[in-house]
Amino acid sequence: MCSGMLFRTLSTICSVVLVAAVALGQTAASPATSLPPKPGETSGSPATAHATTADADDASAPVRDLTIGIGDLLKVSVLGAPEYDQDVRVAGNGDIVIGLVGRVHVAGQTTEQAQALVRKRLVEGGYFADPQVSVFEKEFATQGVSVLGEVQKPGVYPVTGPRRLFDVLSLAGGTTPKAGQVVTISSRDKIKTLQMVNFSSDPQKNMTANVDILPGDTVVVSKAGVIYVVGDVKHPMGVIMENSGHITILQALATAEGANPTASLKNAKIVRKGENGPTEVPVDLKKIMQAKAPDVTLQAEDVVFIPSSTAKNVGVRTLESIVNIATGVATYRAVY
Repeated sequence: MCSGMLFRTLSTICSVVLVAAVALGQTAASPATSLPPKPGETSGSPATAHATTADADDASAPVRDLTIGIGDLLKVSVLGAPEYDQDVRVAGNGDIVIGLVGRVHVAGQTTEQAQALVRKRLVEGGYFADPQVSVFEKEFATQGVSVLGEVQKPGVYPVTGPRRLFDVLSLAGGTTPKAGQVVTISSRDKIKTLQMVNFSSDPQKNMTANVDILPGDTVVVSKAGVIYVVGDVKHPMGVIMENSGHITILQALATAEGANPTASLKNAKIVRKGENGPTEVPVDLKKIMQAKAPDVTLQAEDVVFIPSSTAKNVGVRTLESIVNIATGVATYRAVY
């Protein structure tokens, strides 16, 4: 019996060792492959590593290359030739002047493209046979990112390298309650090119909005449209227009938890801003709630005013006073 138990134990140990060996063999046999480099990038370059890191975080998030700008301080070196190391600043015309090759235009290029250009010039001049050139950004002329619009603390925040949009918004204290879903990003070297990013209430989709922000970028958070519901309602409030930006008067009233029993629904009105000041649009809410009249689509900055049914209160308030009341109420988000 003892020999049988010993045989079964040894068999079990051998099986475990065999499985572990097979697993290790499969791991060792797996080729350590990597994604092919993008056009203009060399294998193992800093830009390739940065793109791989960003893709690991979120494969759908676009990655922008960090380009050299006017005024940047660069360190140019050649592997194995420490006497060639030199710090140069990009001139106003976008050129740098380095030893042996002279003037090289690098503004608007990535560091990998600049490395290839310097290497080509060194080889063509016969100075090196196969130089391994490195161009490193030591200092950005524009190291700050401007964060403007509907954020808690608008301003310029120091950023010494690529960051993500959510990180930059966090530096500015986050967005305000009236922030919209559109963020506009302009690059320092492509001022006329704007990148539009849309936030979403879906966390999975929202990860695609967490794009790269580079030094010198300007981030502007848009302001969402707001509808105000005031008067004889349970909770006067401002309602933020989200997603489709479509909201009707019944939806706005439902967000305010409905009208009070003393409300005069047939005398409701929409106060709408115009070029010549606020205008009044009469609305018979009673008929709309009875499905005898179509629902009314509201516009951003509209004020829905529902007066009290008390005769002396109907029509007493002026349009200006209604607008003043609306600006003092709290603002809430509602998704439609």
